[in-house]
Amino acid sequence: MKHRKVHMIYMAAGNSRRFQGNKLLYTINGKALYRYGLETLIEVQKNYPDTTLTVVVQEWAIYDRLWKENIHVVYNPDSKNGASYTIKAGILALEYVEPEDFVMFVVADQPGLTADTVKKLINAGCDTGECASVKCENRMGNPVMFSATLLPELMELRGDEGGRKVLRRHKCVYVEAGNERELEDIDCREDLKL
Repeated sequence: MKHRKVHMIYMAAGNSRRFQGNKLLYTINGKALYRYGLETLIEVQKNYPDTTLTVVVQEWAIYDRLWKENIHVVYNPDSKNGASYTIKAGILALEYVEPEDFVMFVVADQPGLTADTVKKLINAGCDTGECASVKCENRMGNPVMFSATLLPELMELRGDEGGRKVLRRHKCVYVEAGNERELEDIDCREDLKL
């Protein structure tokens, strides 16, 4: 693998409209939902010390907890206006991004995502070029990784547009998740039965 820095942006700023309450603070097996993916990324950082982690939130309760843990956290009340606001807040919070670097976006409502899959994504993305994404069979999912050269395009996103709009315009390598459960996200209370 070529030595490139990967900036991981953890998007913990969703609106939870269909969940009837803040899903990221919902406790599953004794742990808040947002902690699952966060702990996965922290584990990845142990193997890739050149990665950075930035968490974008719109909930002060999550901000306070992460700040106390010395995690780079950004409060963004504009996230309520759509995913593009969270993406842009994460990008603007990054420091020292070089053109050969990559930026990975990870959503906070996928408790099944494993460190092994994230590591495979980092390796494949850094080896092949512009974009990398996780999939399971024919189902595309998150996380998604972009070359830093594509940051201007990501900054042009509007409203609830996500990174897939940019991804479709570029060469992308897909990494197979360990199983479909890794791509399952929690949108409503019925999804808790996953």
